[in-house]
Formats: sequence, structure tokens, C-alpha cells
Amino acid sequence: MAQTNKRRRRKHRGTQGGRIDTKPARGRPRSREEARNRARAKKRPTGPKADLPPTWRGSAIRGLIAAAIFAVLLLALFKRPVGVALAFGGFMLAFYIPAGYYIDTTLWRRRERQRIRDREEQ
Repeated sequence: MAQTNKRRRRKHRGTQGGRIDTKPARGRPRSREEARNRARAKKRPTGPKADLPPTWRGSAIRGLIAAAIFAVLLLALFKRPVGVALAFGGFMLAFYIPAGYYIDTTLWRRRERQRIRDREEQ
């Protein structure tokens, strides 16, 4: 018996001028491998990590590490009591988090302005 359903064809992707686009439309991925590649590309940012804007989370982690090192140094090298070392560590934490964030933001903005200038020159 003859097949009743017509086989679907891909749309001809040409312009009115007659040029055919070589890149496929950004629709559904054609294969499972292409879908995987797209998902991976979305997950990881392109370029070095220094190109990403700073975050409060990153500043908090860096501040925690610095405050912990400071507290341990007070305990070990300067033989201060535990309460004093923890109090200074807490103060350093409260100081390091916003200071680190705003310094990183300032440096990142400077790099971004330089990148924009370099792009405009080319």
C-alpha cells in the first residue's frame, strides 16, 4: 500500500538575493551531540576568569580565608587569647568583604573600559 503521509522537508533557507545562509537557524539542535555542546557552552563562561564581574560571594569567601589566617596568626605568633583573636578575626571579616568587593569592582571596571577602548580602535 502507498504511503499516505508526506515526508517533511527542511525549509530552503535562502535570501531574496539568492544567497544561501551557511549557518543553520538558531532553532532546535539537529543532533544530541549538538544539544550537549550548546548546553556546555551555556554553562561555562568564555574567556579567563578575570573577565567576569566580581561577586559578593567571591568577596565573602576571600574575606573568610583572610580573617581565618589573621586569627590563626594572632593565636600562634602573637600568643593572644582565643577571644581576642576571634574578635579581631570578626572585625577583619567585616572589613575585608566590602573592601575586597569594591576594590575588585573598581579594577574590573578599569579593565572593561580598556577592553572597550581596544575594541573601538580595531
